Amino acid sequence: MRARMGILLLPALLAGLAACGNEAPQATPQQVAPANVEVKIAQSDLGPILVDQTGRTLYAFTKDENKSSACDADCIAVWPALTAQSEVDAKDGADMSLVSRVDESSQAVYGKWPLYYYVGDQVAGDLNGQGVDDEWFAIAPDGKLVKKTS
Repeated sequence: MRARMGILLLPALLAGLAACGNEAPQATPQQVAPANVEVKIAQSDLGPILVDQTGRTLYAFTKDENKSSACDADCIAVWPALTAQSEVDAKDGADMSLVSRVDESSQAVYGKWPLYYYVGDQVAGDLNGQGVDDEWFAIAPDGKLVKKTS
């Protein structure tokens, strides 16, 4: 019986070890969303793009539709949503709003794009999420996705 149980558990153990080998950076536990966040425009190697108040690059997910996030819990672990408790302050006349997520947080939206960070970006100006899986892109001030690479 023990040998059979060990054989049954082996695939699960191997799958778990394979998942640990995933090279995607892991997100730190999400903290409580700030009351207000700020989105502004900054110059980058891609040209002008949207960033938060600290200069961290903001990204859009091409699978999102109608201001609604298609990024599930596993996705959010790598692509944390830009969330706020009450409002988003848009600098330079940006078209900003907040939408409710399934987890009941409020995610910032620019035009039609819910906004995300990439956990692989460690400091202001990093663009490590640009073009990942050909689904994640920085956003230009006109609300279009920047599909070139730096």
